Amino acid sequence: MENAGPKNPVLHHVNLKTSRLQEMIDWYRTVVGSEPLHQFEGGAWSSNDAANHRIALITSPEVRDDPEKVTRSGMHHMAFEYETLDDLLATYERLAGLGITPHLTLDHGMTTSFYYLDPDENSVELQCDNFGDWSKSSEFVRTSAEFKANPIGTPVDPARMIEARRAGASMQDVQKRAYAGEFPPSAPMDPRLPFPLEV
Repeated sequence: MENAGPKNPVLHHVNLKTSRLQEMIDWYRTVVGSEPLHQFEGGAWSSNDAANHRIALITSPEVRDDPEKVTRSGMHHMAFEYETLDDLLATYERLAGLGITPHLTLDHGMTTSFYYLDPDENSVELQCDNFGDWSKSSEFVRTSAEFKANPIGTPVDPARMIEARRAGASMQDVQKRAYAGEFPPSAPMDPRLPFPLEV
């Protein structure tokens, strides 16, 4: 076999340890449409597309919650991407109607991102690409002085963004206005980091 150099793999799935197996299965079904293809006493393999699994959950009596989780090193969040801002806002509205609200909402410049806590308090990002084109959003991340000055982004209020869309603003207009700070959240947010996020 010829060695043509390194080939980049595609991220396939995330595996989470949990002490709340059924709650986690139900939450991921509700939030991202992930259905278990196989469930057993020790876990479940779930997918929301054609892959054999995207979210693997494993459990055992040895799994314990960590009350200091927020300040421990490790994964901050996993992310799922929608095609458009309208898809993301519609999901926000659907989940809010079920009592599931984000702990953090940001316009990062290249994405609009809403972060939710699963039953184990893992952060799950639902996002859309603000450019609708990965090459353009990647170029923004590489070259934008605005992004360099603020790589975390601008806190936003999804409900106010929905109001603007319903009032006739285009998706692109709402995204620009959000990044400019026109839709600030009305309450402090929890960034799941050991320092506060200014709003």
